Amino acid sequence: MSGAANDDLAGGRAAHTELVEGLADIAKRLDLSEVEYQVGDLRIRVARHMAQVIAVPSLAPQATYVAPAAEPRGAAVPLAEHPGTVKSPMVGTAYLRPAPESPAYVEVGSSVKAGDKILLVEAMKTFNEIIAPKGGTVTAILVEDGQPVEYGQALFVIE
Repeated sequence: MSGAANDDLAGGRAAHTELVEGLADIAKRLDLSEVEYQVGDLRIRVARHMAQVIAVPSLAPQATYVAPAAEPRGAAVPLAEHPGTVKSPMVGTAYLRPAPESPAYVEVGSSVKAGDKILLVEAMKTFNEIIAPKGGTVTAILVEDGQPVEYGQALFVIE
């Protein structure tokens, strides 16, 4: 590599480092869980782990759905691909209850109707209601109260 190319590469690294530090400062100052910046082919995403202190027991998420006996044995379907999976419509923090001292909206085994509120996702200090897209029984809760969630992440399974 020529001397000029090395200088450009070193200068680019310094500029990228300053950009990442600046994005981290913005995320911290504005209390954001993540910030993303993109120009051309350069894409930088800075994400912060934001601890939530909530003293409530939570259910451990299940890893897979085992198909009913009518289907061939051993036909395990990943929950994210199960037809009854409810996915997050946004990035944010999932809350299974309206307030820390309140009971959960639903539990495994709860019956829900289409349109019932089943979860809140907080994004940018706004609480967004997640509703059941169909009626049925909640067979799996795949997130914990206060857990960060990504867009398209599986939250529940309703059968």
